[in-house]
Amino acid sequence: MSVILVIDDERKIRQMVSGILVNAGYDVLEARDGAEGLQFCRTTVVDVVITDIVMPGKEGIETIRELRREYPDIRIVAMSGGGGRDNNAYLEFAQRLGADEIIAKPFRAGDLTAILERLIAKAPQS
Repeated sequence: MSVILVIDDERKIRQMVSGILVNAGYDVLEARDGAEGLQFCRTTVVDVVITDIVMPGKEGIETIRELRREYPDIRIVAMSGGGGRDNNAYLEFAQRLGADEIIAKPFRAGDLTAILERLIAKAPQS
């Protein structure tokens, strides 16, 4: 079973995303910011990280850069709800820095699970 780490400073968003993932059969961990998320990755095998971009503390872009440096094979999904063109710019920047996939909030549950299925299907086999 794949382990998914959800990083978002908004508790309701973390719970909503986690609920979608648990219902889809994934094991889920939750972190409030990038620093807490990186700690999980250092102590637990995580298959995919879903991280918000705009957060206080260690934000998503910095988190993606550190994850990519420390865990080059980890799969990363960047999500943002900034809205409008700024939201797209954040997501495109995140993808250039190493996010495998991007998704804009709000999104449908099926869109998120489809992204995860693609990422897990192309993950390196251990």
